[in-house]
Amino acid sequence: MEVSRIRALRGPNLWSHHTAVEAIVKCSEAECAIAELAGFEDRLRALFPELSILQPTGHNDAISIAHVFELAALGLQAQAGCPVTFSRTTQTLEQGVFQVVVEYSEEAVGRLALELAEKLIQAAVDNSAFDLAAALEQLRELDEDVRLGPSTGSIVNAAIARNIPYRRLTDGSLVAFGWGSRQRKIQAAEMDGTSAIAEAIAQDKELTKKLLHAAGVPVPMGRAVSSPDDAWAAALEVGLPVVIKPKDGNQGKGVTVNVTTREQLDAGYLAASEFRDDILVERFLPGNDFRLLVIGNKLVAAARRDPPQVVGDGKQTVRELVEQVNKDPRRGSGHSTSLTKIRFDDIALASLAKQGYSAESVPPKGQRVILRNNANLSTGGAATDVTDDVHPEVAARAIAAAQMVGLDICGVDLVCDSVLKPIEALNGGIVEVNAAPGLRMHLSPSFGKGRAVGEAIVDSMFEPGNDGRIPIIAVTGTNGKTTTVRLIAHLMTTNGLRTGMTNTDGVYVNGRQIDSGDCSGPRSARNVLSHPDVDAAVFETARGGVLREGLAYDRCQVAVVTNIGSGDHLGLNYITTVEDLAVLKRVIVQNVADDGYAVLNAADPIVAGMAANSPAAVIFFAADPQIPLMAAQRAQGKRAVYVENGHLIAAEGKMKHSIPLSDIPITRNGSIGFQVENVMASVAAAWAVNMDFDVIRAGLKSFANENDNAPGRFNMFDFRGATVIADYGHNPDAMLALVKAVETMPAQRRSVVISGAGDRRDQDIRQQTEILGDAFEDVILYQDQCQRGRADGEVLALLRDGLKTAKKTTRVDEITGEFVAIDLALERLQAGDLCLILIDQVEEALAHISKRCSEG
Repeated sequence: MEVSRIRALRGPNLWSHHTAVEAIVKCSEAECAIAELAGFEDRLRALFPELSILQPTGHNDAISIAHVFELAALGLQAQAGCPVTFSRTTQTLEQGVFQVVVEYSEEAVGRLALELAEKLIQAAVDNSAFDLAAALEQLRELDEDVRLGPSTGSIVNAAIARNIPYRRLTDGSLVAFGWGSRQRKIQAAEMDGTSAIAEAIAQDKELTKKLLHAAGVPVPMGRAVSSPDDAWAAALEVGLPVVIKPKDGNQGKGVTVNVTTREQLDAGYLAASEFRDDILVERFLPGNDFRLLVIGNKLVAAARRDPPQVVGDGKQTVRELVEQVNKDPRRGSGHSTSLTKIRFDDIALASLAKQGYSAESVPPKGQRVILRNNANLSTGGAATDVTDDVHPEVAARAIAAAQMVGLDICGVDLVCDSVLKPIEALNGGIVEVNAAPGLRMHLSPSFGKGRAVGEAIVDSMFEPGNDGRIPIIAVTGTNGKTTTVRLIAHLMTTNGLRTGMTNTDGVYVNGRQIDSGDCSGPRSARNVLSHPDVDAAVFETARGGVLREGLAYDRCQVAVVTNIGSGDHLGLNYITTVEDLAVLKRVIVQNVADDGYAVLNAADPIVAGMAANSPAAVIFFAADPQIPLMAAQRAQGKRAVYVENGHLIAAEGKMKHSIPLSDIPITRNGSIGFQVENVMASVAAAWAVNMDFDVIRAGLKSFANENDNAPGRFNMFDFRGATVIADYGHNPDAMLALVKAVETMPAQRRSVVISGAGDRRDQDIRQQTEILGDAFEDVILYQDQCQRGRADGEVLALLRDGLKTAKKTTRVDEITGEFVAIDLALERLQAGDLCLILIDQVEEALAHISKRCSEG
């Protein structure tokens, strides 16, 4: 078995809505039917007993080793605790070659699962050992390393429940919610609205205490100290016992509490100075340790934190008791579990010594033994939910503390006997406020019920009804995609929206190009969705990006499919037929929001058939309103866009909007059929996002200079009285549409300049000149800069071959170089002629033609 071309599909894709890894698996003849491998399944199950039942995918299908690879990769993840359920294996047209797709929850874990599955299968083939326990532990450890921790995860889950999209911006806990101008960000439990100043104040415990004291919030008295002697002097000033701790710290690091002697203070000073040079001494407040969580202007959760401890049974040593407690499955080594294992370190041993114990002591039955003075969960403490017990005055002081510091999400540490009464009545005090507080004690407390703190954070970022989404219009098809995308974006901009757009020419935000080249893939789309100045997005969605990575979003508001033709890269990546291509293109249709629309070409049967795959309503468009599908759509009172008596009509029930084609410049009074189709698709898309038709009319009328608005799409120039048309058409369907358009235009003599894209099938390259040879007298063939894997001269030979049956062509020239070919064609033109130039380097070629035409 040979595994190659592993891809991560990070969004909805050809196979499913799930994120997944895809691999190409090549099997030997014997491996295509594992029944031929004697004893293989028995050996495999001995190595991995939990493997799913091996079932054929059809009545006559044998189970291949590729199917086993699929199930092993899925099963290993599932056994490691990853929430995965989807997998699939598909035979390609190549004998013994399969596409294997396996869902993942974390990409790195999914890739590792493929690697381990391959080793597992090889071990079964070779009858050698495979350490299943080690493999599963490797997957678990990696999953824990890369997945979101419980705090951030709770916020993400709350966002998902509200249909708010999210994406991780780093491998850590920086997460963005929503898109474009409506997005918000968090880092762990800290919102993007939290100022750096507020965070700095929270880290400065002395300054925090001063501000809280000024606000009337009870705090323990104390001051900063510079040496052990100064610390002892401060302790005497505020009165023993005291707490000694770093001036700014977290998770209880370097904190020593209930210090009553000079020896304890010196040891505490040394412990604190390991973390910071700035040390604080403050009055020790007896009582329980409470964490109050304030979000916005509300107290949403509270917990009593108890220090790590064990209870003696009169038989086991302290070390044995700790080991027993640490067996609790809720206790882990990091922050991914609800509790952390109790550590045996110098601090624990010192705490034991204070109580007269060592690690090997056997405490009496019922004796509580404290392993640490602080109650932080990160050091092994436990939490009990007390949210319902908090007195209103206690909540008010916690909220005042958070607001005085300026924190949107604030963990307020209170030391007091109880939260049932006001802090002042019990001589308690707030000892710290914390930015980015840990949430797990409130999500999964050791005792009591968990609180919906993730939901509270999301609700504070997004008001009710706000899902953080901006309108996304996805456009795909064989021809007309780029013009349609540009026109839709123009309409959105006319409507006052700052619009982001991706297409084969680049990435544009609010009319400014921020990237160039072919940007019709998911990376460019994600960049637009990340831009803070984008109110709406229009994406050209090419086949290659969907195959490589899936979509950049979970769902779109509108999916537009212009047409499906035979010349769109067939034969690449196992997409060999128009039907295969349609299945791929309809991915955007399958992922339309329930309240959105699919905009489909009713005149293209393959596109029209995609309506069955849309979870949303459909708007059909076609120039002819009488074709059966359009007639049925109109009869049912559903939305349809068509042409009637020289007008573009948008109809729904008895309501009709009419726009004269004469008011839509790019259609040239409706004479250019493919532009009329592009306009119909664009109008339907704008209608789908409830754009006012007065705005649509104005936008169509102002989309006049196609050289600027749609470069490379039927751009027209005048050269010495001759008509020059530049277009980026590069497949047979585009040639047919262009021929149909130019035949409506008068000309004494017609000429065409053409090259061919090397990454098309031979028949597709040849067919282009077969079509053009029946419409143009003069043909100039040129070899462009990039042959896309073809040998020198190979594309020209195919183009030349296509002209053998030409009915109209009388002259053929072959040129090396695009601009040389353009210049030759222009020099031959006479007044009244027409020349179609099929350009390759769009911007450079248009600039060259424009310059030549201006020079005359």
